[in-house]
Amino acid sequence: MIFPIFLTFSLLISLSFANTVSNYCVGDLSLPSGPAGYSCKDPAKVTVDDFVYSGLRVAANTTNLFKFGGNNAFTAQFPGLNGMGLSIVRVDMEVGGYFPIHTHRVPELFTLVEGTIVAGFIDSFNTPFYKTLNKGDIMIFPPTLIHFAINVGSTPVLAYATFSSENPGVQLIDTALFRNNMPSDLVQKITLLDPAQVTKLKNLFGGTN
Repeated sequence: MIFPIFLTFSLLISLSFANTVSNYCVGDLSLPSGPAGYSCKDPAKVTVDDFVYSGLRVAANTTNLFKFGGNNAFTAQFPGLNGMGLSIVRVDMEVGGYFPIHTHRVPELFTLVEGTIVAGFIDSFNTPFYKTLNKGDIMIFPPTLIHFAINVGSTPVLAYATFSSENPGVQLIDTALFRNNMPSDLVQKITLLDPAQVTKLKNLFGGTN
C-alpha cells in the first residue's frame, strides 16, 4: 500500500516540476523568429512585464482607404505569447469603415464591444454566412475562409479579434491582387475586370505593371 502512494506522490512532484520549467517560453525578440516562433528568453531575464501588454488601450490608426485599423498583440509586440497558441487584435472602424475580404490561417473569434456591423464569411461551397452584429455579440470565422466586417451604424466600432495562434497571418484579397507587380493582363484574366479597372485599382493600392 505504501509503494503505490509513494509512486503517486513522486509522479505528482515530477509533473509539478515539469510544469514549472516548461509552461512558458517568453520570446527573445533579439533573435530571429522561425516556424515555431522565437527562441526562449533567458529565464533569469524574464519579468512580469513580459506577461503584460498595454498596447490595446490605444485606438488603431483608421486614416486609410478602409477607415479601419488594427492594433496587434502578437508575439512581436507581446513576447509572453510565444508558444501559447493565441493572440488578440484591437479593431477600430470609423463610420462607413470596413475590413475588406481577407483570410487567416487559423480560426478567429470576433467580439463586438461598441457599434453595429455586418460581418460574415463565405464557405468552400460558396455559401455566404453573414449577419448584423450589435454590442456584445460574437462571431466565429473558420480558418482560411474569406470574411469581412462593415460598420453599418452611426458610431465608430470597437471590437477584438482573438486567434488560436500567436501569429495568425492575414491576407487581404484587394492588396494581394493589386499591390504587386503581376502583369495587368494576367490580373484582368483572373478577375474578369477590364483594363481600366485594373489600372485604377493598381494605382489605388500601389501596384505596378
